[in-house]
Amino acid sequence: MKADAKILICYNSPVSIFTIYNGKPAEKGILVSDLSENAFLRDLENIIHSLRHYFTVVDSIAINSDVERTISELNKFNPDVIFNFVESIEGIASYEFCIAGLFELLGFQFTGNNPTTLGNCLNKERTKNILRSFSIPTPNSQIIAQSTKVTNKNFNLKFPVIMKLLKEDASIGISELSVVNNLKVLNKQLKFLFDTYGQDVIAEEYIEGRELNVAILGDRVLPISEILFKGLPAGLPKIITYDSKWIEDSVYYQNTKPSCPAKLNERVKKKIEDTALSAYKAMNCRDYARVDIRLDKMNTPYVIEVNPNPDISTDAGFIRAAAAENISYSELLYSIAGFALSRRKNDTKNKAS
Repeated sequence: MKADAKILICYNSPVSIFTIYNGKPAEKGILVSDLSENAFLRDLENIIHSLRHYFTVVDSIAINSDVERTISELNKFNPDVIFNFVESIEGIASYEFCIAGLFELLGFQFTGNNPTTLGNCLNKERTKNILRSFSIPTPNSQIIAQSTKVTNKNFNLKFPVIMKLLKEDASIGISELSVVNNLKVLNKQLKFLFDTYGQDVIAEEYIEGRELNVAILGDRVLPISEILFKGLPAGLPKIITYDSKWIEDSVYYQNTKPSCPAKLNERVKKKIEDTALSAYKAMNCRDYARVDIRLDKMNTPYVIEVNPNPDISTDAGFIRAAAAENISYSELLYSIAGFALSRRKNDTKNKAS
């Protein structure tokens, strides 16, 4: 029997099916096929169909910068729960938490993380500072403000380091040139990032070791995935680049393959799970999130990112982890919606008391 509930799926209106290549300076401006813009739209009908098995009314709306229209549409539909898939507004990732804040201000319950968590996790240095306050291992790092030239006097990290945009997700700005071994190359990559993206950069000591993704559903740690770099040509850093995620015909996409569950002994597995769950709780996550970890040669897990709004398209890593736990796609969507419905019921009870 279907639950008597109205579910509204909200997602960011895609800017285009093509995007500027996010990799090395020499290829700046080249248009290439990009999965990040169309993967969700490909799965939208499947998501709607799956949720209609469980709930009486399910619809969707694309969110853009027209806030007045958004408010009007939300109030008109008056959903019991919003299934929040909004990751950016017109390509601006920092608006992700603003939309969640809008849902909250309008009094609607929504799936996934609250605005504060979304905002904190987007800022990589803020995430690290929160993790450090809980004694959760994360690589040493340093913020480099726009137009700064780095010298031995103002740089405090050990090489090699990896360069990332401070407030960006989806691996935007990360390429085979992101791992650097000296100041000359570091400043060259910095200039490219500053000129291309116009925002501060975070340099992070590079952890040589295994890359692991830990999906968490509620307070439940799903089977750990490992990214295998075995087919990657020699000389390329073993990292997840923008290409790895979104450019199908790239060397990185073809040679960074996930394996789930990862082959880990029980002691190391437990350490990774505990670290990931601690990070999830430290960032005040709820419903679902993914914690990305680098495991060094001493089997110490370092948290490199907490993703509070991970991709849950049908071919995403989160779905692979759920499947390894015998959770079907429709069951996963139902569980996530159920978290928000439970909060709504509690809100109703509290108002009535």
